[in-house]
Amino acid sequence: MPVNHAQLERSALCDLLAERGPLAETLCEGWTTCDLAAHLLIRERRPDAALGILAAPLAAHGESVRQRAAQQPFEKIVELIRSGPPWYSVMHPGPIDRAANTLEYFVHHEDVRRAIDGWEPRVLSPGLDAELWKILCRMGKVLARKAPVGVILQAPNRVPVTVKSAASMVTLNGEVGELVMFLEGRQAHTRLEFDGQDSDIEQLKSASFGI
Repeated sequence: MPVNHAQLERSALCDLLAERGPLAETLCEGWTTCDLAAHLLIRERRPDAALGILAAPLAAHGESVRQRAAQQPFEKIVELIRSGPPWYSVMHPGPIDRAANTLEYFVHHEDVRRAIDGWEPRVLSPGLDAELWKILCRMGKVLARKAPVGVILQAPNRVPVTVKSAASMVTLNGEVGELVMFLEGRQAHTRLEFDGQDSDIEQLKSASFGI
């Protein structure tokens, strides 16, 4: 049976949430660990509210549901997340869980890890590294669509991938996890090297990324 890296990242994130408590900072602007946990909870258990993440007209409803969810005891929220998608969730079957949640839980795990001084990048398992690279190859053009310049991704022992073409190009060089966090809009909290014009690199560092 294939390793479910979504479940491994879920478990590690829940351990870290329990350790940090409900009021710790995250890289999600304006959100504490409790806010982030409530987001993850409704994403899997309230499809009506989860649509607000992608559909602006439903955002107010989704935020209202998330705020109510955040009023539950933090320990309960974390344990519900740890238990995984409920049986009625479209994310419940293993393959769908892996497809929908590997990136989500990796990024939010790092959102909590990297919110304190002194953080260091993790050394990812070969399996997680490979899965995240596949996701970047599949979704990179969507994640980089708002980039003001062209973007090439270069990771160790990987064939470079162009995720946006433009007259001016910047190559991002680094580990796969760092590339993921950069394209998810956490540019200031990544460890990468850049190849391109200085002005283009600065534009890219302040660009809006993510879904």
